[in-house]
Amino acid sequence: MRVSFDHEKYLNEQTKYILERAEKFNNKLYLEFGGKLFYDYHASRVLPGFDVNAKVKLLRKMKDQAEIIICVYAGDIEKNKIRADFGITYDLDVMRLIDDLRNWDLNINSVVITRYKEQAAAKIFKQKLERRGIKTYIHRFTKGYPTDVDLIVSEEGYGQNEYIKTTRPVVVVAAPGPGSGKLATCLSQLYHEFKREVKAGYSKFETFPIWNLPLKHPVNIAYEAATVDLNDKNMIDSFHLEQRGEISVNYNRDIEVFPVLERIIEKITGESSMYKSPTDMGVNRAGFAIIDDEGTKEAAKQEVIRRLFKTDCAYKSGELEEVTTERIRLIMDRLDLKPEDRQVVIPARLAAKQACIKFDSENQTGAAIMLHDGRIITGKGSLLMNSSACLIINAIKEIEGIDDKIHLIEPTILKPIMTLKKNSLGSRNPILNMEEVLIALSISASTKSEAKQAFDNLHKLKGCEAHTTHIQSKADEEIYRTLGINITSDPVFKSKELYYV
Repeated sequence: MRVSFDHEKYLNEQTKYILERAEKFNNKLYLEFGGKLFYDYHASRVLPGFDVNAKVKLLRKMKDQAEIIICVYAGDIEKNKIRADFGITYDLDVMRLIDDLRNWDLNINSVVITRYKEQAAAKIFKQKLERRGIKTYIHRFTKGYPTDVDLIVSEEGYGQNEYIKTTRPVVVVAAPGPGSGKLATCLSQLYHEFKREVKAGYSKFETFPIWNLPLKHPVNIAYEAATVDLNDKNMIDSFHLEQRGEISVNYNRDIEVFPVLERIIEKITGESSMYKSPTDMGVNRAGFAIIDDEGTKEAAKQEVIRRLFKTDCAYKSGELEEVTTERIRLIMDRLDLKPEDRQVVIPARLAAKQACIKFDSENQTGAAIMLHDGRIITGKGSLLMNSSACLIINAIKEIEGIDDKIHLIEPTILKPIMTLKKNSLGSRNPILNMEEVLIALSISASTKSEAKQAFDNLHKLKGCEAHTTHIQSKADEEIYRTLGINITSDPVFKSKELYYV
């Protein structure tokens, strides 16, 4: 993908705009952060040039003016909700977030457990945090929400929540995922600030949809694809059109909640809100950093196709309802796309067919990867390693110009590992996966120059596009993610076994 987004321009303009917004509220702004703080791969894919850690780099630019509150919904802790892109529960992700933010030298104020109802798992999580020195607060469900504004904005409503003492002009309220209670935390703090005669303000920072791109722009449509399980819909902000006479794009939930939010803020502050629309509340400047509109359109279309495969695999695995797959197909139709428009799909399927012929089996798998220069490399499952492991070895050989006849890893190294898996560890599948093959490559690198060359240059696979003909195991999926490869898979299990990792 060609670079279509100016990352530095974005950081500079976004930082300036947020600090200007804080000044309008006497340097006390509660800023609700939507989306991911770290590793925003969706944004980097649809806006080529966008740094996956742009948000945290933004916070780093204004670290002396900002502090961070992290929210997590007690119900998500109780049911062990998983963050899909990392495969960890939300409570663990809160801990990961704290560690990552500390590594960036950013100030974490506290954690808020929201909509707390004495859940046992939430109690234990609170104890864990507090015993590690993390200030942790409890917020309960807001009485009267969303209709009884008088009750919401009272001592029985927001007043029942603990006040979180903050000291910096910008208070970022973030979370591991949607529905974590960020908005309620911001409004609760606003209530307590005004009780203390501090005229604080609220704003929202969402990257998508991009308000100053057209409603049907592929980048905005790709946002609908990314949230297809939530059934988010982009809409023209009717409030903004009526009040400002300007067309802007927002999404259904923000538009639906705006009248209630406006009344709550006016009740807290005792005066008419400066915000006349959901768009007014936002501080997103991403649209102003796009430098190649055609490039973003093509990148967004490819992201929609990726989301189709992801949705189909999740449905096949029993994680989504069929209605979700119907929604993603409607989005594909809107952009006149088909799965095979992803260039690595057909080569992967062809590799699988060739493997089936070679081994006289119907269960062989294939994989394909497109390198940065457009070359497409394939991998086929073998008696030693699976197709994904084969693919990585073949791809790095091609990148480094290593003769295909050269064994980067001698079979004499691989076979003992297979024996260990089968005889000592009791694995029913001795075929080596990506992680095992890469460990073997690292061992070979100590004695073989070609293996060292390949091992030292695995980073060149970052950003490549790949596809497999079967649903990935968790282990292989994690390696693809770690290497930075954008992977999709056909919604087919590689065997009839119900359990594999």
